[in-house]
Amino acid sequence: MDQPVKRVMIAGGGKVGLRLARQLRGQVQVKIIEANRVRCDYLSSQLPNDMLVLHGDCTDEELMADENVQDMDLFLALTSDDEDNIMAGLLAKRMGARRVLALINRKAYADLVQGTTIDIALSPAHAVIGELLAYVRRGDVEAVHSLRRGAAEALEVVVRGDANSCKVAGRRIEQIAMPRGAQIGAIVRGLPVPGAAAGDDPRSDSAPEVIMAHHDTVIQTGDRVIVFMPSKKQVREVEKLFQVSATFFG
Repeated sequence: MDQPVKRVMIAGGGKVGLRLARQLRGQVQVKIIEANRVRCDYLSSQLPNDMLVLHGDCTDEELMADENVQDMDLFLALTSDDEDNIMAGLLAKRMGARRVLALINRKAYADLVQGTTIDIALSPAHAVIGELLAYVRRGDVEAVHSLRRGAAEALEVVVRGDANSCKVAGRRIEQIAMPRGAQIGAIVRGLPVPGAAAGDDPRSDSAPEVIMAHHDTVIQTGDRVIVFMPSKKQVREVEKLFQVSATFFG
């Protein structure tokens, strides 16, 4: 069973870092490293007291060691500087962080990162909630991301149907028969369901939230589920898992 994410370190307290920290409130332990002292003061005023805001350089090995980066389940490099994000991500991974995500602006850098130990490289456009993945593949699979030079995949899938017609809806993550090595990374809840009229979609007026996936998290109809797979060959398996069937009754 995949280990749940309990400890997160965010490098960069800009708009993306602050927004993400707010959405993680009460779900996981969060530490934020920010290089700008004034920004640190602002972050401290905007975030709950149990979130630790640190003034420092995310590429400083001594600081990372002092803050126990090796114990982090997820390290996110979200500064406005590509080089810092790459260096911080590589450092965090080398020092023992379980998974590392880096925000990369320049395509050349993003391609370069695919061959490194950084697990996930995203552009700022993909980091915006609701625009994590940009192109429609088919059915309710919103889009597919190629990671590690196309060797791996990430999908955003909209959950349709209910527990009687879908193998995912209404079930805890630990009850879902995912392909070997595939894992649900996050759930975006509260976004409008594609194809639904505004008046018919109870989510259209609610604020979206990002839920870090745990083994006991229950998937709801209308959720957008982000799935990571080690192989492109597993894309079709995951698509079938999320399809609505008139003959499936759990």
